Amino acid sequence: MKTVLVTGGSRGIGSAICERFAAAGYAVAVNCNRSIEKAEALAKKLTADYGVPALAVQADVSNSSEVKALFKKAAGELGHIDVLVNNAGVSSQRLFTDITDEQWRETVGVNLDGVFYCCREALPEMISRKSGIIINISSMWGQVGASCEVHYSAVKAGVIGLTKALAKEVAPSGIRVNCIAPGVIMTDMMSGFDNQTLSVLTEETPLNRLGKPEDIAEAALFLAGESSSFITGQVLGVNGGFII
Repeated sequence: MKTVLVTGGSRGIGSAICERFAAAGYAVAVNCNRSIEKAEALAKKLTADYGVPALAVQADVSNSSEVKALFKKAAGELGHIDVLVNNAGVSSQRLFTDITDEQWRETVGVNLDGVFYCCREALPEMISRKSGIIINISSMWGQVGASCEVHYSAVKAGVIGLTKALAKEVAPSGIRVNCIAPGVIMTDMMSGFDNQTLSVLTEETPLNRLGKPEDIAEAALFLAGESSSFITGQVLGVNGGFII
């Protein structure tokens, strides 16, 4: 049985990814930072619904020591990590001149440092086995930028750059690294938008609907499977045509 570790796995896109991989027969390590009750409930649900081992592990991915402990616990209880999905992220909207040092550091810490720390922790064992999959969750705003989200756009662009460079470096070791760039996905992050704004976003999406967490989960499972065995270093836009 293969094992997937999903950061930020307790809700939203992360939760959907955990569920989709469990349905496909993966053991699942559900990482969270604060929502340990939700992560534990999800882990129990995955085992009950799909009969796979599942584990909730609390860790702040912006802290390298906690990331080390995360991987040690996950591997110790579920076995080596076959697939790493770097999904944990934070976002906020504000004018560039209003971004504080603390907000900048938090955004960089979770969204980019976290990807770096988790990849660094996962790779030695993957390299020794000459097998492994890393999937990084970026954003369409990392591709084109978003007004009033400069800090978020910058780090998500960094995730894309990290993905492309790392894919080249570890491909000779049999490891594939790809990136998903979601469009507008209906998760908790969208709770601050009113119905009028959501309607406008829907109209601006050529497929005429907003995305669901399950849309991203399906893309992640594809990138982890044999059907994508010749794909690495790529950015898969799951955005309904919003960015082409």
